Amino acid sequence: MQSNVPTFDELILGCTRSAVHLEMRDSYAVDYEAGPFAAWKSGFRHDPADRASWWRPWLDLMSETVARGVVVRRARLVSEPVSEYIQYEHSGTFTNIAAGEQVRWLPRRRASGIALPGNDFWLFDEQLVRWNHFAGDGSSMGGEISDDPAAAKLCAEAFEAVWTRAIPHDQYPIH
Repeated sequence: MQSNVPTFDELILGCTRSAVHLEMRDSYAVDYEAGPFAAWKSGFRHDPADRASWWRPWLDLMSETVARGVVVRRARLVSEPVSEYIQYEHSGTFTNIAAGEQVRWLPRRRASGIALPGNDFWLFDEQLVRWNHFAGDGSSMGGEISDDPAAAKLCAEAFEAVWTRAIPHDQYPIH
């Protein structure tokens, strides 16, 4: 384990082949989403035709990463019926797709036979894990980096098992 955690931007810029992200919580309470989530709950929806209104630095970073040949995949493990937060995420996922990410959803009931790590993670080039730690209320408790081959193997195998069972975003409707 390394105590000096590189920024996400540094990690993704150093990535050459693949970046996979597994999200396993039904709710997140990260500060930068508080305003957009509240707006969504009040009825605001992004207009896919008005790209300038929803494009942001994160999407630039993902688009540039994919353009370099890095495959970026995100899988979300969700309880059903889905939480209000997951409805919000689903509603905005078209932006991730527009930036070149591949996104799938796995209902939790279909994940019972999969050995999963205890935390959400990003795995870069199947070698470097960035664990994402969260408090019980969904607030971020920061990240942690591991270059332990056993951790990377666990994450790679878990992600591939989830990805195989998961439903592509455009085929996973939420009502």
